[in-house]
Order: sequence, then structure tokens, then C-alpha cells
Amino acid sequence: MTNSTGTRITDVRTALVIGGGIAGPVTALALARAGIEATVFERRPEAADGVGAMLSIAPNGLAALAVVGADEAVREVGQPVPGVVMQDGTGRTLADFHGFPGLPESLALRRADLFRALADHAIAGGIDIRYGKRLVNVVEHADGVTAEFADGTTATADILIGADGIRSTVRGLIDPDAPAPGYGGVLSFGGIVDAAASGGLDVPIESGMMYFAFGRTFLGFWSLPDGRVVWFGSLPREESLTFAEVREVPNEEWLARLRELYTGHVPGEALIGRTAPEDLMVVGPMEFMPDVPTWHTGRIVLLGDAVHAPSSSSGQGASLAAESAVELARCLRDRPTAAEAFAAYEALRRPRVEAITGDAQRKNKAKAGKTGDKPSFPTPEQMFAPVHKFHIDWNARA
Repeated sequence: MTNSTGTRITDVRTALVIGGGIAGPVTALALARAGIEATVFERRPEAADGVGAMLSIAPNGLAALAVVGADEAVREVGQPVPGVVMQDGTGRTLADFHGFPGLPESLALRRADLFRALADHAIAGGIDIRYGKRLVNVVEHADGVTAEFADGTTATADILIGADGIRSTVRGLIDPDAPAPGYGGVLSFGGIVDAAASGGLDVPIESGMMYFAFGRTFLGFWSLPDGRVVWFGSLPREESLTFAEVREVPNEEWLARLRELYTGHVPGEALIGRTAPEDLMVVGPMEFMPDVPTWHTGRIVLLGDAVHAPSSSSGQGASLAAESAVELARCLRDRPTAAEAFAAYEALRRPRVEAITGDAQRKNKAKAGKTGDKPSFPTPEQMFAPVHKFHIDWNARA
């Protein structure tokens, strides 16, 4: 193929992308723009499959999605977030990042809606996504790599990309000693409340604004266009539980524990108190990826949560995955071999993702009550740069 200057660069023509969540379809779209044909393999039987709760796409994530033409598809299912308000546990405003000139756009949306939007957009763009394909093994050979699936089928291409999430199968295959996900010290929950129907709340909530309330514990919340309020909070716990173990506990019991923890918190006490058991979103343990020593081999590379999952405290998981997809495609476009492209990709991405993961870890400790420090509040410039204003120039040589 040729790069933007018309010079022939890479010898990579085809790719297998393992994982059809967020990173996989974006990676396939970015590779297609670089002239590389990619097929996505997803273990679930269909896109989204009802998984996940709510998440946000930060401005840097939207910028990365724009490179592959997926930003408008995501905007159609997301809610614009015009700003962020920091409060204490009494409802008093401590910092208001709202209405500043040049404030970059963020979106809030359901994870399942994001999965579906990205999958549909990729398929409309000619990307082949195959569902019900659980990877069990990968074999590298001199001129390519072969993926073996649980249903007995195989697929071969020049390279394989592990975009298969925080419990990545690919990560373990390329390095059996790779670290497992770490525990952030809290269990995460959320809910949706019809605040107007239940008499309103103790604090005014502007539609779309994201609120972070710090008291004895942390609560985030925002108002949907229909007036309902979404909240997300944390329950500190020394020992982690698996997601399955968390789900074994009845929602009524989790709500009782959360209501006790948020007693006196404004508006946490009211929001959680009005959440019905069937409306509780059990997200599970807050997890992150520790430093992963091996990002790639000769023809296999990791991307997204499989290699650099920050905890949800960062608000950057999906956005970093989109960035990495674009950066990897640029490197494959502009370097002559897969090995050289993978090395360039790691050099570009590792410092950034490790900095964001480290910052999220500090926030996790605060949520888990592991630090006595009072929350500090950044200036508007600090709030939105350099993390949120990060932009990858597709036309620049990697």
C-alpha cells in the first residue's frame, strides 16, 4: 500500500481483530482507512448483548472517533455533557466548569448503545464482524498468524490484534505471566430515578450537566432529557468480589448497604433511597490493568482494555481505546513491517496511558477512603487539558 505521500510503506495487508466491543470495530475502521483489510471476531452472540451500564466519551475520544468517521453515529445515541459541577456532600457547589469558551464536548451514554452504534457503523462501512467466535489459541508462523476458535474454525491473516477487553485471552496467549486485572478498592453501582415523580431533589440539576459530589463518599449524577436522574456510586470493600459473586447478592441487600453509606449525603441519600431494586445497576468491582510488560510479539499486538484499562474513575477507558486504534493504524500504515509498527505504537501510547491510569488509581484511593486528603479542584484549563484536548493528526507520519 502507499501512505498519504504516495510512498509504499507497510507489508501488512490483512488483520484479525479479536473483540467486538468498543476497541474492535474502531480498530477495524482505522485499519481500513490505512488500506488494511480487517475482520472482527466477537465471542458474544451479538453486538452489545445488554452488557454494561453507563459511560462517557471524552473530547479526545470523540476526536479519535472522528478520524474513522464514527463520531456522528455515537452522538446519535449519546447525550451531550455541557460541563461539570463539583459539590460537597451537602449540595454546596465547590467548582463549576460550565459555559467556558472553547469547552470541549463530552457525551454520556449507555455502554450497550455505544457497542451497537459502533458495530452498526463498522458493518455499514464494509467491516466484517463475526459473532459467536471465542478465541482459544493463536499460532504465529513466518508469513502470518492463525486464530483458532472454540467452534473448530480458524482464520489467518498477516497480523492479529487483541482488543478483547480487560480479561483478554490474547494477552495470556502472548505472555502467560501477564498480570491479571487489579482491584480498585470499591464495588461500583448505579441507578435511574424519576426525581420529578417522587417530589424532586434537594439540589437543582441542570439537564446534561455532570455532577461529582464528594462527602464521606463519592457520588456522580446527571439528568437525562426526560427528567430522570442517573447516579453512580461506590461501596468501599477491602476484598474484591467477582462480578458473578456480586450478582449473587440480592439487589435489596446492596441497596440497604448503599443507603446506609450515603445517609446524610446530598443528593445521594435521596437518589439511592428512591432507587427501586429492579433499577439498580450492579456494575461490579472497579478494576484496572497494572503495567503490562509485553504489548506485542512479531505478529500479535494488544489494544484497548486488554493492555491499558484505566479504572472507571478516569472517565477515559473508551476514549483511550479509540485513540489507540487510530494510533496503531497510523503506525501500521507508516512502518515497513508489523514488528516496527508495533514498537512505534507502544512507544507512542505507553507513557500516555500509564499517566492516566496512575491518576485514576489516586482517585480510586479517595473513593475507597484510603486517603485523608480533601478533594482538590482544578482550573478550567487543567480540567480539559492536556488529556481531553489530545488529538491525533492522521495525516502526520507516525
